[in-house]
Amino acid sequence: MSRVSAQAGISPCAYPALSWRLITKLSTAADLERKTHIVLAAGNTVVLKPAEDACLSVLRLAELAVSHGLPVGALNVVPGLGSEAGAALAAHPDIDHLSFTGSPETGTHVSQAAAQHHVPVTLELGGKSPQLVFADADLDAALPAVVRGIIQNAGQTCSAGSRLLVQREIADSVVANLCERFATLRCDAGEADADCGPLISARQKAKLEARLVAAEADGICVAAKGKLAPGACSGGHFVLPQLLTDIPEGHEVLQEELFGPVLVVQVFEDEAEALALANATDFGLCAGIWTRDGGRQLRLSKGIRSGQVFINNYGAAGGVELPFGGVGRSGHGREKGFEGLRSYTRIKTVAIKH
Repeated sequence: MSRVSAQAGISPCAYPALSWRLITKLSTAADLERKTHIVLAAGNTVVLKPAEDACLSVLRLAELAVSHGLPVGALNVVPGLGSEAGAALAAHPDIDHLSFTGSPETGTHVSQAAAQHHVPVTLELGGKSPQLVFADADLDAALPAVVRGIIQNAGQTCSAGSRLLVQREIADSVVANLCERFATLRCDAGEADADCGPLISARQKAKLEARLVAAEADGICVAAKGKLAPGACSGGHFVLPQLLTDIPEGHEVLQEELFGPVLVVQVFEDEAEALALANATDFGLCAGIWTRDGGRQLRLSKGIRSGQVFINNYGAAGGVELPFGGVGRSGHGREKGFEGLRSYTRIKTVAIKH
């Protein structure tokens, strides 16, 4: 394998420090000193455009990298608007590979721009990931994980477990339990013991609130809702965590990524219906399966259309060693692991006659 030379990256607002995955495949910014491999180690230079709403942490990390010995010019951070800096980077003829994390719609534009110069693209896009909870599941483990899966980062993560699929015979008790849990969730900014923080911007808050108002107008039930913590800024960009039930089949809140702390609930009768519901969106990033039945675990892990499947657990799998990525509207290509390494290198055949 040989290096690709010039690597371009466009990173999201949700986890700006994790844009280092595009550079070093770090699982967290704290890994900076220990894992400076993959892209740079393969001999590539990097041009990174961070999200316009969250660029300061990336700029600071770039400064720290240079101050700790990274050669000047190996990493180049180019802040700017997506429609300007991002578009120019995606369409640039001198890049050799582009890694983009963001919405499916923007991913389409990025791919089209890069295709003008036949530049390969890794896309890590949205998700509408299901968590399947069967009657034989360990609910003491499952339900806290279901809540964490949607309130982490205020639901602003592509891998959020935003759909709960629960078997009918336990549905009422599970929903009742979750209502109690959601009612205790507290929103605040900058407090270590807060359950949920704000959204990234007033624009994102307004967009999500408009969708929720439309959902209620369609008869969807808000079964439970969190609250602002005492002293929290009343004018902040908070959308309270909420649990939605009684949702018509095919409704937008079941199909589209809301990008906020909103969990939608569907009920299934059996394994076959659970699988059908899990695969009933165009996304395919993550899925969680909660059951003690080993055969069911294997059948569903094979049948679910998803890049990652968690069994009796939910969350980012592994550190830098396991590939991460999706299928369908969730994108293509992989970050992390050896599959990620291959994206930043080229296969070259060299034949020597002796």
